[in-house]
Amino acid sequence: MRSVALVDYGSGNLPSALKALRRAAEAVGDTEVEATDDPEAISRADAVVLPGVGAFAACMNALRARHGVIEAMEAAVRHRGAPFLGICVGLQLMADQGREFGLTPGLGWIGGEVRRLQPADPALKLPHMGWNSIERPRGPLFTGLSSGDHMYFTHAYAIFPRDEAMAAGWTDHGGPFVSAVTLGNLAGVQFHPEKSQDAGARLLRNFLEWRP
Repeated sequence: MRSVALVDYGSGNLPSALKALRRAAEAVGDTEVEATDDPEAISRADAVVLPGVGAFAACMNALRARHGVIEAMEAAVRHRGAPFLGICVGLQLMADQGREFGLTPGLGWIGGEVRRLQPADPALKLPHMGWNSIERPRGPLFTGLSSGDHMYFTHAYAIFPRDEAMAAGWTDHGGPFVSAVTLGNLAGVQFHPEKSQDAGARLLRNFLEWRP
């Protein structure tokens, strides 16, 4: 039985994410998903998912406040190579730093920073909320999905990686921004697959089947 640790650090749409991941696990089979802040459970998990809702600084501080959780994630993901999925702010926290409410160091797993979107059209509001399409999707998360498929977003900030080659999907909101990344065993999405109906469910199944 493969174990998936959904990291509980008091941030993120945890009940919805847990429900969606468990539904995906049922479809995949032989997979158990548990929401946890237990460092031992996280460090030995076969895959790790980091959710996140809210401001970068608040989420990073909440993650740091959970004793041993970041070290456990590092052990599982960076040292053992377990597949990792960051959702919304969970993706952003992989960056070197975030610029929301000041400059806050991130996990430093992906070179780059998190900055506020700057839509070219002043009629486009922030936060960017609702359905939008994923363009130029590539990589294992998007197997069976197509350019133009829609996902659900709610954010005003996005990751700007130094190397755009790691971009696995783009979205336009008054200008293009990276809405998905993959780098080795790391993956992240700016949207909420747990709120994205069939397309989001397929992406979660793809993640659970991923063996980088």
